[in-house]
Amino acid sequence: MFVSKLSELFFKEKSKATIQWTVEKFVAKDSKEIAEKGIKPYEVIKGKPHNCLLHEGISTMLGLLCAIGSETAYNNADARIGVGNDATAPVDTQEGLLGASQLYKAMNTGYPQKSGDHDILFQGDFISGEAEFDWLEESIDNGLTANKNLCRQNTNLGTKSSGQTWRLTGTITLT
Repeated sequence: MFVSKLSELFFKEKSKATIQWTVEKFVAKDSKEIAEKGIKPYEVIKGKPHNCLLHEGISTMLGLLCAIGSETAYNNADARIGVGNDATAPVDTQEGLLGASQLYKAMNTGYPQKSGDHDILFQGDFISGEAEFDWLEESIDNGLTANKNLCRQNTNLGTKSSGQTWRLTGTITLT
């Protein structure tokens, strides 16, 4: 209850969090091939910005901010970006992806990264053979064991096929 009220005051009345999802689609088997051959994406989709941070993620962020407890950071070693195939509208009490098909990936090298004063970027590559289903939901969590999701959103990003690598970036802007 305390976390719910605190997050309501912090994020709804005083501050604002906006999450923007972008997927870059490449005809390439993996990230190495993209880099070696300088392959450009054949399509880039930006979803509509939204503001659904999840309670479990807010609670974790507050714990990290105040050094309370033993929360796992959303760093390169622990953070993951995930996709699933569920179209249920996001609600702040959900806990991660809901789809029958889903996959979380580790961060790309150098992510997450801070951009400017207000943005944090999370990015992962889903290579050929991975997440080959309808991409209807996205999330960011802080690791296999802790699995505390910062956010969840529904953005229809398409259906991933074999022989492709899709690069998903989630940008969280705090103002």
